[in-house]
Amino acid sequence: MSRDFLKTLPQFIAPKHTLTSMAGKLAEVKVPAVKNRLIKRFIAKYGVNMSEACEENPENYACFNDFFIRHLKPDCRPLADADIVSPVDGVISELGRIDKGQLLQAKGRYYTVDDFLACEPSRYEPFVNGRFATLYLSPKDYHRIHMPIKATLQHMIYVPGKLFSVQPATARTVPRLFARNERLVVFFETPVGLMAMVLVGAVIVGAIGTAWEGDLKRLHQVQEFSYADSPLSLEQGEEMGYFKLGSTVVLMFANGAKVDWLPSLKAGDGIRYGEALATIST
Repeated sequence: MSRDFLKTLPQFIAPKHTLTSMAGKLAEVKVPAVKNRLIKRFIAKYGVNMSEACEENPENYACFNDFFIRHLKPDCRPLADADIVSPVDGVISELGRIDKGQLLQAKGRYYTVDDFLACEPSRYEPFVNGRFATLYLSPKDYHRIHMPIKATLQHMIYVPGKLFSVQPATARTVPRLFARNERLVVFFETPVGLMAMVLVGAVIVGAIGTAWEGDLKRLHQVQEFSYADSPLSLEQGEEMGYFKLGSTVVLMFANGAKVDWLPSLKAGDGIRYGEALATIST
């Protein structure tokens, strides 16, 4: 029996939604003695670099959630002169081609585009032979999400689901992990064609939010948001969303998009928001 399986086994039993709800309420507590202790212990445990934060003093945050989605100083993440930049601070879990609708989750484990995007064929079929990159955000990371390329918002789908951890050990163990978990699927039009950014929830993640809708309510049914009548244009590097505790972003480009991930990048590499991620072939 593998170590990964033993680490993951309790997640199949634990009441993940209940635990996440409780953690979310605790993260909103504004009693100084409580929230200051939570924030300082978190910083110490995970080695959070507060010198990058606009507000360096932990006691000046109103609650844990405000600390967790803290803003960075303007000069901390200069945008690389690149066609496509990383939307987040994190680790590259996997990246490559989508092969006939199959995305690599971890060694030997795959999930499908249609299952993952949870939408009608006209929306998922453009991605069945596209490109993807999976970026994991650990607890210590900056948890705001930015645009990897200039784009126009088209459509958004909230998909309810499980709340497994998305740590690497879980990704190696749980079949269809990202297609089972709660997620927010956001479709954009870019200069190279369609792009989807999928924000995957996880246990203890208090909320997923966007710059245009705020926190998304956790419901038991699929919700769709159309922006066809009010398109929103976002520049490269502009904030598009956030996680209230760590999770994963899957970035997808449609078939025919001449997107090439930098050859120097591989699974397991750390990357920061604004660093070069891919080039566009001409």
